[in-house]
Amino acid sequence: MKRILISCAIALSLLGASTAIATNSYAKSDEIYTSWRNNLAVGGYDILSFYQGNLIKGSPKISVNWKGVRWQFATKTNLETFIKEPEKYEPAYGGYCAWALANNKLAKGKPKHWTIKDGRLFLNINSQIKQLWLKHMDKFIEQGDKNWPTVFGAQ
Repeated sequence: MKRILISCAIALSLLGASTAIATNSYAKSDEIYTSWRNNLAVGGYDILSFYQGNLIKGSPKISVNWKGVRWQFATKTNLETFIKEPEKYEPAYGGYCAWALANNKLAKGKPKHWTIKDGRLFLNINSQIKQLWLKHMDKFIEQGDKNWPTVFGAQ
């Protein structure tokens, strides 16, 4: 089951509750973000291609299952490189939006809005959020690193 951000205020409104709570809570989710439509990490893009500076879609024929999701690659060399050190290449915060996570929220990260900083891949939800992210990236990374271990309720 995907972990999704549930706004208590919206949920209570939909249920007809007379008062709303202005906090967010998190339901169960996967450690690596995937679309509800498939089980592909980073939207099916070759994770190594981000580090090579040229975003390329992976092939279903060149793939591996890791952390319960499917990782696709453009080349067998990239697949073999990933298999040797998957933790080195997986996206920060499981591919969820890095800016949102730094702000204690959970949102999908989109592969087309990516940044690499100090060898780590960060995804954002859209170009506007990516621009905000880039302005104070170091601060957001520091906060995101603090929030990530507890975002799903893990202590």
